[in-house]
Amino acid sequence: MKPTLSGSHRATYDAIFRHPAAHNLDWRDVRSLLHVLGDLVEETNGNLKVTRGGETLVLHPSREKDVGEVEQLMAIRHFLERSGAAGPEENAAGTHLLVTLDHREAQVYRTEMHGAVPQRITPYDPHGSGRYLHYVGDDSNGQRVPERKSFYEAIAKTLREAKTILLFGSGTGASSAMEELMRELKRNHKELAARVLASVVVDQTHLSENQLLAHARDFYAKDARFKPSE
Repeated sequence: MKPTLSGSHRATYDAIFRHPAAHNLDWRDVRSLLHVLGDLVEETNGNLKVTRGGETLVLHPSREKDVGEVEQLMAIRHFLERSGAAGPEENAAGTHLLVTLDHREAQVYRTEMHGAVPQRITPYDPHGSGRYLHYVGDDSNGQRVPERKSFYEAIAKTLREAKTILLFGSGTGASSAMEELMRELKRNHKELAARVLASVVVDQTHLSENQLLAHARDFYAKDARFKPSE
């Protein structure tokens, strides 16, 4: 069972992953968060030992009220990343998925959000069938044959648990697999189509996962819906 987090816990979690690094994290808030997320023990020497997801972290709280050292903050951040694929932000905001596709293949990633900014993407494979969804057709004559409905249905099935969906693809118009997917979603999966934030044209052929993440960050930075209110 996933832990139930209060609003203050979520605020602390987001602050841990904030860029640039937060400099006013209260040790009491961090201790409270780690107690909810894992097994926290305060040792006789004052150290904090927390175990979660098979990972262990030992912290040396300073006498100061706040977590002042960037090294300590980064250690907490990396521990939370290693010890659980799904962070508490998923409890609050659901699963944010990024789909990159062309007429031959779709790749689905889970976008880990902290606040309103994606921090990393990881392969998303809820059904254990592999994150690569392939379309198999005969184009030996050099002509692109019509896409099979099963290709888009497989993508739709993978997206069922998404809170939000961001599509990346090459090309526009009738030749775009990205736009064909949107047409299929609007026809047969209206509830999923409503969760699509945008269809973004990128040259994804040779993009690494870090480069895809950079494009996703760029989208969120430009979209007014995800900018903090003044």
